[in-house]
Amino acid sequence: MNTTTIATGQPYQHLTPKNHPSETQTSSSSSSTKLSQQTLLRLLSTKCTTSLQHLKQTHALIIRTGHFQDHYVSGSLAKSYSNPDFKTLDFSIRVFNQVRNPNVFVWNSLIRGFVDNNQPLKALSFYSKMVGSKSKPNEYTYPPLFKACAVLGAVEEGVQVHAHVVKFGKSGGKHVRTAGVHMYASFGQALVARHMLDESRESDVVCWNALIVGYFKCGNVEEAKRVFENMKEIDIGTWNSMISGFASCGMIEDARECFNRMPEKDDVSWSVMINGYNRGGYYKESLAIFKEMQMEKLKPSKFVLSSVLTACANLGALDQGRWIHRYIESESIPQGAILGTSLVNMYAQCGLIDLAWEVFDELKQKEVFTWNAMIGGLAVNGRAVDAIQLFFQMQREKMKPDDITFAAILNACAHAGLVDKGLDFLHSMKQDYGVEPKVEHYGSVVDLLGRVGLLNEAEKVIDSMPLEPNAAVWGALLGACRKHGNVELGEKVGKILLELEPRNGGRYALLSNIYARAGRWEDVKNLRKLMKERGVKTIAGKSTIDVDGTVHEFKMGDGSYPQMLDIYSMLETVFEKLNLEGYLPDTSQVLFDIDEEEKKAELRYHSEKLAIAFGLLKTTPGTTIRVVNHLRVCDDCHNATKLISKIYNRKIIVRDRVRYHHFENGTCSCQDFW
Repeated sequence: MNTTTIATGQPYQHLTPKNHPSETQTSSSSSSTKLSQQTLLRLLSTKCTTSLQHLKQTHALIIRTGHFQDHYVSGSLAKSYSNPDFKTLDFSIRVFNQVRNPNVFVWNSLIRGFVDNNQPLKALSFYSKMVGSKSKPNEYTYPPLFKACAVLGAVEEGVQVHAHVVKFGKSGGKHVRTAGVHMYASFGQALVARHMLDESRESDVVCWNALIVGYFKCGNVEEAKRVFENMKEIDIGTWNSMISGFASCGMIEDARECFNRMPEKDDVSWSVMINGYNRGGYYKESLAIFKEMQMEKLKPSKFVLSSVLTACANLGALDQGRWIHRYIESESIPQGAILGTSLVNMYAQCGLIDLAWEVFDELKQKEVFTWNAMIGGLAVNGRAVDAIQLFFQMQREKMKPDDITFAAILNACAHAGLVDKGLDFLHSMKQDYGVEPKVEHYGSVVDLLGRVGLLNEAEKVIDSMPLEPNAAVWGALLGACRKHGNVELGEKVGKILLELEPRNGGRYALLSNIYARAGRWEDVKNLRKLMKERGVKTIAGKSTIDVDGTVHEFKMGDGSYPQMLDIYSMLETVFEKLNLEGYLPDTSQVLFDIDEEEKKAELRYHSEKLAIAFGLLKTTPGTTIRVVNHLRVCDDCHNATKLISKIYNRKIIVRDRVRYHHFENGTCSCQDFW
């Protein structure tokens, strides 16, 4: 179609699919023909970067003024349409297809656009077409191609692109060299990256920073430190690379030491340190770093806020999370997909699922991970029907589910015992949605069948899996054996798990629990002996509670907390009232062959009971108590908490590593199905 004939009628009709509602016609003035190339380019680089409406109006002006076949104008137009915020990459391609004999600038605009829109394979494919055309690549062609190869992990293609860089004499460019070093570093090929760096007569700090990242990725910490120590010029990016590298290698203390040594910090520095703590599971430390940042009077970016919300979600730190939400609104910080999803996840993980849904509904920009966060939140909060309805709404809004979506929806079915629906979702994943089931999806189905007591069927699913079952799959079946008292199958599965994960203390504890409930104390003793021989230690029960913005942590049997005497006194009062209500301790939870009174004492000081007692002591009557248990709620704590919610007329929300339990008036949202 000849674009110059569209000046009358609909100005961007050639970009509108057939049968699509026509766009509003942009009015023109007699002065539109006087617009210069510079004016149009300025519009594309300013107003059109934030407004799709302005971009379409400018597109119409470009056509009306006859500037469309100007390669710099059409290339800039294609670049503008490739803005990932607009989701108009198809328009960018159609603009390209209308350009006669596109030059390198137009080709580069599309290649960069594919990379920016997370379509790296198309970027490489487009480059192949470019090489076959008369257009010769320049130094701006290759950085996005190196990035595309890095994202794909396409080592062979990356080497081919590098060969083209050398062939066309572009290896001396600073941006090309930096991108190449980054690519090889991402492949873990630090030596090749170093060789590429050494080939150049000049090397800037950015290249050296990329090399440091590469060494850390290879696990070569000493070499990364050596490069750092020998660098003549060090910038903030260098320090940030070191902090991130240490954190990624699990060396969080080294990362913090490096952070403390920095002569100056930028927003990225704080974000990297917070993310490092999050990655290692040090969420309290993550919040502490954020408070340090606030004391420095620094304004956090949306990326920092998103990371802190992740820490809040994992700790159940609702007060801090709410403060961040208010800050976002007061500072008019745009709630894009990432920050908005973090808010949704934070509220869902703190048990306020309706508030999470409210934030979700108000989000203007939703990505598939946003839907996944909401569906997953509904799942763990026992709202399976709502999760399933949202799954179908997701499709009505033309959002394609991915493997994480199906993991969330199968989890919802597992928590609600929806066997038929769960099996339907598993079977339809590949057939109807083109999503290949992974090990975790089969694990969710095993969990689903095991929860309702269909242990033989769960075992058959494992036997028929096209993939090798991992420890998580067998662990789901072992948990079901414990729940339903199937000692024979539990022993069989337990032995498999001890072979797969000989140093996982949780597996020994679960099998011990099965033996203990069956009164097989000799087997419990033998397991403990095996653990000692292998140097395996069980993870101590740990629970946290957020009171007035401060997260308090309790461990079973730990008397070091400053107010522990007051907590023990409160706990005595709680148990006096529990006994009056007919509470009977479930001593089958105790894994020691001791007398009944000792077993009762053992149960009394479980970490979630300590946290609940602290909540009763430190909050006003009627306040909801929110506790995060880092293991699983045991049967005895579950029964006791139901009664506590009734006795004290409190809503108590306990999150364990599997799901949420909303206790109120003597009942639990899980309906004793967990």
